[in-house]
Amino acid sequence: MQITIAIDAMGGDHGPSVTIPAALKFLEHTPEGKVVLVGREDDVSAALSKFKANDIISPGSARLSVVHAPEIVGMDEDIRTAIRKKKHSSMRMAIDLVKSGDAQACVSAGNTGALMGTAKFVLRTLPGIDRPAICGALPTRKGVVYVLDLGANASSSPEDLLQYAIMGATLCSAVEGKERPTVGLLNIGSEDIKGNEITKRAGELLRASHLNFYGNVEGTDIYKGTTDVVVCDGFVGNVMLKASEGIAKMMGDFVKEEFTKSFLRQAMAAISLPALNGVKSRMDHRRYNGAALLGLRGIVVKSHGSADAFGFERAIVRAYSEATHGLLEGIAAEVEGLHREGLLSPSAATNEADPED
Repeated sequence: MQITIAIDAMGGDHGPSVTIPAALKFLEHTPEGKVVLVGREDDVSAALSKFKANDIISPGSARLSVVHAPEIVGMDEDIRTAIRKKKHSSMRMAIDLVKSGDAQACVSAGNTGALMGTAKFVLRTLPGIDRPAICGALPTRKGVVYVLDLGANASSSPEDLLQYAIMGATLCSAVEGKERPTVGLLNIGSEDIKGNEITKRAGELLRASHLNFYGNVEGTDIYKGTTDVVVCDGFVGNVMLKASEGIAKMMGDFVKEEFTKSFLRQAMAAISLPALNGVKSRMDHRRYNGAALLGLRGIVVKSHGSADAFGFERAIVRAYSEATHGLLEGIAAEVEGLHREGLLSPSAATNEADPED
């Protein structure tokens, strides 16, 4: 089955200078993939010519098409403006393609809040899901860990955390091929009595569910790879993510500074280059670019706004993988099971007020 990915070609800090070459590389590496580039036609066509698309695939072929979108959602655009006044933006029209079924997934490096708000408004949430969550893959000593929520919801109820666990475990199972991925609840201690009332109640719900719940995990467990999935609210998750990015950059800067202090150290760096490059590759955040907006009636992946072509391609690959592994159907089935078990109450998420009113 051919999978079509709708790409917001104008989103992010760099727009077509990054999204177009990334899309072309994806097509080159993925024979079964198809791409729809959504953006200003002149800008997209110019980028296709610059990056010599014809050397890989002819624009307008069955695998590469362009949809003109005259508007762009700015990186500082507020959610309501993006939804109400930018109906013909590259972001909105790419998501519309997912809703219509003309694409099986959408990828954007645009404004996170606007993307989540627009996607939630256009696609709505899956039955039984109250709040979508942002889920990202992070490197660990054992491979990767899927962490959610990374910033969609500043506060979450115990039932929300249970839903995040279901979505994260389903994603991990589908993409990584793990039959029963382990789930950890991020907390200030491993004991069941630790945490606030929300995390304590969430722990009870998780223990009562059919999930492979490991128990509470601490911040140090994330990069140890103690569990396959880590669940937390969006406030904690976003702070953790940004702190981790800051630490990684600081460590990289420290290593560079130390190896350039003298000619002798530069010579030592040259000898150590293979090992240093190996460490750099394992910690390269670009390899893990692309956060899934889980809980929607469609697959939407958020790329880092400053991603380069390599990083953006990884986000496209992630969207493709989610679409080919039946992620939406898996989440819907798992949530329905929790409702039958009485662990979740009926959701009113699909009855929300229209932001365009």
